[in-house]
Amino acid sequence: MKNSYLKSKSRVLVALLLCGLSSWAAAQTAVIVNPKSPLSALTPEQAAALFLGKSSTLPSGGTVALADLPDSSSVREQFYSKAAGKTGAQVKAAWSRLTFSGKATPPKELPSAADVKKYVAANVDAIGYIEKSAVDASVKVVLVVE
Repeated sequence: MKNSYLKSKSRVLVALLLCGLSSWAAAQTAVIVNPKSPLSALTPEQAAALFLGKSSTLPSGGTVALADLPDSSSVREQFYSKAAGKTGAQVKAAWSRLTFSGKATPPKELPSAADVKKYVAANVDAIGYIEKSAVDASVKVVLVVE
């Protein structure tokens, strides 16, 4: 009886540990801008409006050059899910409608987070998103999406 109690307690402990690790493993996504950008903060709603084509200007009124990750990126899926409440398919459909109607141009899709970071670092009007762990001094974080 004591042995089965210990096995049961061990299983509960392992389950709790796995739950904690899975939430820890969910990476944070950082919305980044060029360090020279006047933008210092962005709300999730503002980021969603920009990346879904509902707005093409920064809160300060400046123009914006958006950098996006490929459809296959888990960071992209997490970003759109957490910041905009949209799936990848919903985002693609929204941009298809906007592009077809001529109302907006989709973000520039870059192959990797390193390319997004390089693009943002080289363009004062650029905004992109990458895993927070990949942020360095070449870019400035204006929003963290968890």
